[in-house]
Amino acid sequence: MVKTMRHGLIRLITLASLSSVGFLALPCSAEPMTIKQPGNHPNYGFELEPHLLLGTGRLGPGYGGGFGLGARGSIPIVDNGFIETINNSVAISFGVDWIHYNGYDYRYGCKYNGKDLCVYRPYYDYSTNYVSIPVTLQWNFFLSKHWSVMGELGPDLAFYSDPVFNELNLDVDLAIFAGGRWHFAESTALTLRVGYPSSSIGFSFLL
Repeated sequence: MVKTMRHGLIRLITLASLSSVGFLALPCSAEPMTIKQPGNHPNYGFELEPHLLLGTGRLGPGYGGGFGLGARGSIPIVDNGFIETINNSVAISFGVDWIHYNGYDYRYGCKYNGKDLCVYRPYYDYSTNYVSIPVTLQWNFFLSKHWSVMGELGPDLAFYSDPVFNELNLDVDLAIFAGGRWHFAESTALTLRVGYPSSSIGFSFLL
């Protein structure tokens, strides 16, 4: 059941990633650009974003692929962004993510069985769960009425229980993301984010 859910989530995010490449090219030909119109973007005080997650290998025992659920909240702090001549804004983004990792890792090792044979072989096999708390500076660029992109950078606090020593641990990591939104309604968007330590797909509600 878990393996089926993981594969389904991987396919969903992969499909969304491939689709977004084509989608982001549409504003150039399908609708007028607004990137050179400062302030011409949705006026909101809070962005709520529930999402599905696909994790990558990270600090601690978070080996292999991970999957989970989470939510983000973002508060705009600079409406016209760092560059006053283009349509951009800056927000503080924070969230809570739960990610399950299989913990199946491989190490390169050699054995002798009539001849030298060096292969990747299982090293250990255990799973673990992470509760991740990213806090990032989010820089938004509004390309057109229906499309925007963003970059994010900041610390990520990750709590996990070590399955070997049964201890609660804390990792401080760097979160770095790039993403895009399809604003299909006035205050709702489909949001895709890729980066480290996870990638996500969800909906943004501009409140």
